[in-house]
Amino acid sequence: MSLLKAESIHVYYGNIHAVKDLSFHVDEGEIVTLIGANGAGKSTTLNTIAGLLHCRSGQILFRGEDITHVPAGKLVRKGLAMVPEGRRIFLQLSVEENLQMGAYCVDRREVETRLEEAYALFPRLKERRRQDGGTLSGGEQQMLAMARALMSHPGLLMLDEPSMGLAPILVEQIFDMIRDLHQKGTTILLVEQNAQAALSVADRAYVLETGRIVTDGSGQALLESPEIRSAYLGGE
Repeated sequence: MSLLKAESIHVYYGNIHAVKDLSFHVDEGEIVTLIGANGAGKSTTLNTIAGLLHCRSGQILFRGEDITHVPAGKLVRKGLAMVPEGRRIFLQLSVEENLQMGAYCVDRREVETRLEEAYALFPRLKERRRQDGGTLSGGEQQMLAMARALMSHPGLLMLDEPSMGLAPILVEQIFDMIRDLHQKGTTILLVEQNAQAALSVADRAYVLETGRIVTDGSGQALLESPEIRSAYLGGE
């Protein structure tokens, strides 16, 4: 049984049909990525799974349970966590306070242990634990957003455009961290416009165009596909 399954979901913004009959799945332990141009429906799909948007028809299953209309706050308790586009950390709160916000559904006796786990994964955050989030670099803010999401020990970590606005060397660091999380057993659903980076870490990938899946396959196969290289990777 798949960890996450979307079945024929349709999502609208008013009269705009943003996601059309979309079906895909994520299995335990995988990195699955959604790639496509701006406006393809990638972030809309992620926000719908996270409960921030609702599909007009179709069904979303998580661990076999129908979560189609479950509010976002309750989904965190069920094991889904999202790192939103633009990071959305609390700029006036310290690094540690941001992390504590990610543990709002965790037993208080567990929070200190979770903090130490986060600092072990992201040592730079430990060095800056007393700094306000707004004083961090873009790469450090992305690390903080990822660490905050991991505080709830999610069964599925969803990442929305983690490389956005970062310098190439920082993009490389973020994707190294995604690989590391995967090796430690985290299941990841990744939305990313940097198709090269996304496909290089993905077990499987789906390509979206105007709200529909137009092709799918292993990350490696799509990375080597002439059509995908031409459309999304700047290749011949």
